[in-house]
Amino acid sequence: MEKDIFFTAEGLEKIESEIEYLKTVRRKEVSERIKIALGYGDLSENSEYDEAKNEQAQVEERIAKLEMMVRNARVIDEKEITTEEVNIGCKVTVKDLSDSEEDEFLIVGSAEADPLEGKISNESPVGSKLIGLKIGEVAEVEVPDGIVKYEVVGISL
Repeated sequence: MEKDIFFTAEGLEKIESEIEYLKTVRRKEVSERIKIALGYGDLSENSEYDEAKNEQAQVEERIAKLEMMVRNARVIDEKEITTEEVNIGCKVTVKDLSDSEEDEFLIVGSAEADPLEGKISNESPVGSKLIGLKIGEVAEVEVPDGIVKYEVVGISL
């Protein structure tokens, strides 16, 4: 049984756009490469053909994976999100109690996570410990260097 995959409305739209691009643009590009490679003759020693067929398989695999994600998508309704406690769809500001440095994270579903953009998954070590906390509460997160304590100092949408 496949589990729900949480998305913000923006995240789901991004996935659907990628599916559309792969189906309408990438499939045609790869198909064209296969046609050109077939024109080179003997397929047993035709590396261009092999590369194009491998690329075709990768594109089809990505489409199938994204379509599965959309089938199991559960969009987070911003109207249902409160700022009383940390949940998916919230921006949470935390203070590292070891150095008082503050960070801001957007809690998203695992399919949307992008730590470089400050988007962390609700299933990640930090995200899972923050879910359900209120302002002033502390999360203890086990990281490779030990345990980091984050105090929730702000929750917003």
